[in-house]
Amino acid sequence: MSVSGRFPLLLLLGVVAVVIQPTREMVVLWVGICVAVTLLDLAVAVSPRRLDIQREPVGQVRLGADGSTSLLITNTSGRTMRGWLRDAWQPSAGATGERHRLRLPGGERRRFTTALRPSRRGDRLADRVTVRSFGPLGIGARQRSLTVGGSIRSLPPFASRKHLPSRLATLRQLDGRSAVRIRGQGTEFDSLRDYVEGDDVRSIDWRATARRQHVVVRTWQPERDRRVVLVLDTSRTSAGRVEDMPRLDSEMDAALLLAALASRAGDRVDFIAGDRWVRARVTGSSRSTLLGDLVSAMAPLEPALLEASWPTLATAIADTAPRRALLVLLTALEPAAIEESLLPTLAALTTHHRVVLASVSDPAVDEMAARRDSTRHAYDAAAAERTIALRQRTTALLGRLGVTVIDASPEDLPPRLADHYLLLKSQGLL
Repeated sequence: MSVSGRFPLLLLLGVVAVVIQPTREMVVLWVGICVAVTLLDLAVAVSPRRLDIQREPVGQVRLGADGSTSLLITNTSGRTMRGWLRDAWQPSAGATGERHRLRLPGGERRRFTTALRPSRRGDRLADRVTVRSFGPLGIGARQRSLTVGGSIRSLPPFASRKHLPSRLATLRQLDGRSAVRIRGQGTEFDSLRDYVEGDDVRSIDWRATARRQHVVVRTWQPERDRRVVLVLDTSRTSAGRVEDMPRLDSEMDAALLLAALASRAGDRVDFIAGDRWVRARVTGSSRSTLLGDLVSAMAPLEPALLEASWPTLATAIADTAPRRALLVLLTALEPAAIEESLLPTLAALTTHHRVVLASVSDPAVDEMAARRDSTRHAYDAAAAERTIALRQRTTALLGRLGVTVIDASPEDLPPRLADHYLLLKSQGLL
């Protein structure tokens, strides 16, 4: 049950009667009249239970983009329903215009649309649909809240997409240079040609030589169908916020840029996300569906307040990539977490794969280290310098194990990781 602003106005009208006859009986009589009118109006109102409410399927949107959700409301009664309808969502769904005026004749169906603009990645859920049905006088109303399921999936925004055209141009230049074959290099057969002095005798094709009556050698080209495995750490270290964004989201952005670039280069890209358990896996996607599969797999991921189990993730890596691959570990460069869990596993990983560790650094730490104009800032700078020294020590330790470390801010990490991939391509190390 609910009352509108007309109820107190009705009570105020009793001031006239009380002024004419200022007695307690008159006050009680007028209040009783107001309550009776309200109850009568409430009794005549159409029950919200007579509504059939259905939600149309809600699609996917990128984080920060506009979406919408629609309710189909059918009045199964024979009378017109007047009132209000509220389609409530989680605050992070960014619902606007969720309150709708309801005037629905009996037997009719209408659509009510609410705009959504998610402010967080993942599945944003609908809460309840509340219907308030007023009587003819608009004083008393029947109210009921119903659970009408619904969700909108907010996908990673892929803000680093702006760096893709320039990296693709660099990739095309590399492909153009690779058209000139180099003797004895590569693993894929390209063509046959006559032997010249200085050729590797192991490249001689003896069958072709016998057919042509002169020495013929095989030429090779670098293998194009390489494998890139992206491993996203969703443990507690990924929950930290850098520049008002979780580390996990920044690492996703870097992974998407590298995946888009590697797929355009003809390489096979696989994806694993996990902490103590594997949370998501994308394998065998084609070039046309890779990005869609990745963002769909990344969207529901949230940091888990658990330590990462790198032996578990290493097992998943071995199942996914039995051959040598470029292994990109997207995790925090936290000395304690790396030394306790990752280091014992790295020896096996570096033996079978080329390993790159990509980490999001906090620019605020560098700013703290540079500011020393007061006693408080000097203490902050000392703490920041210690943090930087520990990260540098861990980077050097990983380097001795054969791991390349890319430690950059959320804005710089995606292009730097893509540039390192192009460097490996240009040097023939991938």
